[in-house]
Amino acid sequence: MSRLVVVSNRVAPIEPGKAPSGGLAVGVLDALRQSGGIWLGWNGDVSNEEVPPGKNETHDNITYHTFALNKRDYDQYYRGFANATLWPVFHYRVDLSRYSREEYDGYRRVNAAMAERLKPLLKPDDIIWVHDYHLIPFAEACQMIGIRNRIGFFLHTPFPAPEILTAIPPHNELLKTLCFYDVVGFQTETDKLAFQDYITREVRGVLESDGSLTAYGHNFRAEVYPIGTVPDDIIKQAESYRARRNFISRSIEGVPYKTIVSVDRLDYSKGLVERFCAYEKLLERFPEHRKRVQFVQIAPTSRSDVKTYQHIRQQLESQAGHINGRFSELDWTPIRYLNKSYDRRTVMGLFRSADIGLVTPLRDGMNLVAKEYVAAQDPEDPGVLVLSRFAGAARELNSALIVNPYDVVGMAEALDRAISMPLQERKDRYEDMMRIIRKNDLASWRDKFLKDLRAVKARPVANLRAVGATGA
Repeated sequence: MSRLVVVSNRVAPIEPGKAPSGGLAVGVLDALRQSGGIWLGWNGDVSNEEVPPGKNETHDNITYHTFALNKRDYDQYYRGFANATLWPVFHYRVDLSRYSREEYDGYRRVNAAMAERLKPLLKPDDIIWVHDYHLIPFAEACQMIGIRNRIGFFLHTPFPAPEILTAIPPHNELLKTLCFYDVVGFQTETDKLAFQDYITREVRGVLESDGSLTAYGHNFRAEVYPIGTVPDDIIKQAESYRARRNFISRSIEGVPYKTIVSVDRLDYSKGLVERFCAYEKLLERFPEHRKRVQFVQIAPTSRSDVKTYQHIRQQLESQAGHINGRFSELDWTPIRYLNKSYDRRTVMGLFRSADIGLVTPLRDGMNLVAKEYVAAQDPEDPGVLVLSRFAGAARELNSALIVNPYDVVGMAEALDRAISMPLQERKDRYEDMMRIIRKNDLASWRDKFLKDLRAVKARPVANLRAVGATGA
């Protein structure tokens, strides 16, 4: 079997005996171990050296090739174009996006440098799997230096509608580079259709009869691969906390709280401000829930050196203080806002203990927290998932209570319904969602993508020369 080469923005080598964290790591590690392979990416460090050296570590038949970024590349590639331009636009927040030609040049430069780092590590029959918005131009950079291996790309974020995407000044040049991949994967059908719409309308590409696309002289496939979880692992982790069932629970006068839980990275795309408003509206409109419900929000700091993220942290701290000041009693605090991270086992135990999982992003590629919350539940007494319609997971988990995060009253009403939902309805909804979660698990996502990528025929030299042509 040909080796697998994974390329992602960040790589954290997995220490022997230590479980990986995060969907990407869990999803690709088994495939890497089976075939042997390489994982290449940034190690998270910022160096004073102009060209920081790479470092190789090998564990379990996997070579981790990692490197630091210099300060200019960190500012232009990572903090700049990737996270100040692409991230907000891909999450439909054009108002928060900024564009700089220097940052875009830095983004392209880092992609080219990563391709150069990869080239001497490759064998002719390796297949390359590239991940996420940081690395859209990577396939083009590879082909420019003579790498002809089969190469696929998976986007973990949403893909915006063409009218939104064109807010990025070099959108045409950027999307041209995406056409250099053999397989382009998306989380949902909506994302795929938005991409097809852009290719056929903006660059006069062709949607072929077999479902493939032709643009810029290159034929490639765009498909949907919804990322999943490993439900049995989540169940084991959640059950290990069974003896601590009440580790977040309290009661007043013998009546236990209903607990609402949310776990998110601190990011404006997660709808945290709107969620806090909805919880305040619940306590305002349904006073019978006061002293009978608690809300636990875990939101670890994200990109703390970016002003937009500093602002949302200040907003949430202020809002949490406002809600507690308005509704707290001597024996009850309505909201517990924790701006810190917890290990995965603790989070799964938290999910199992919670009566309601509140997952309400303003826009999200998939949002695995929704699937993890459901998988962690006790089948005999499951909680209720309240889920934003703008999370990719809503396309699959339609037995959740689906809400619009821009409607805070509607979210408050959904929370009221979730708090009061009878056991049999909770069980029916849980069983429906678990069937889907097991069907579309992490192994299915990985295996389907790699099967499609391995089925790609070797790219002929003539086609390589044609890729740089302008137009479809």
